[in-house]
Amino acid sequence: MISLEETPWSVDWAWSLPLILLNVIIHVFGLACIYDGFTSMLQAMDRSRRYMMRFAMIMNATVILIVALHGVEAVTWALAYLSLGALPDAKTAMLYSLGAMTGFEPGNLSLPERWQMMAVLQSLAGLMLFGLTTAFMFAMFQAVWPSQGRRDVNMQTGKV
Repeated sequence: MISLEETPWSVDWAWSLPLILLNVIIHVFGLACIYDGFTSMLQAMDRSRRYMMRFAMIMNATVILIVALHGVEAVTWALAYLSLGALPDAKTAMLYSLGAMTGFEPGNLSLPERWQMMAVLQSLAGLMLFGLTTAFMFAMFQAVWPSQGRRDVNMQTGKV
């Protein structure tokens, strides 16, 4: 049996870097599409009493789409683990992948020593993706928050 010290990590990096890049590209384009679609819908709405209800519904849809986006990214890693033979089946690979991305490590699952660096690199990618998501949500709130429109009008008229 080959120990972890004897296993070159270059293979882990060779698999992980393209996956990280692919996931970041998927994430950025996915967030851009979500942002464009929903901010244009919110900005087109009038500031009526129903605005907050529509805002809440659109934000709920945004969150669902973001969760789906993270799910797609976890699938890419799960497929890599399966194709490498690092995990036995799709369910285990997906559970492990989501755990690595989120930092939640299911106690009964682990990769063989040979692929443990890849799991750490997936965790690093997960941190970056969740950071991008946090920045996105903040930007979306800034772009469409109901008080933004009133503040802009007040600044134009010189009132604070």
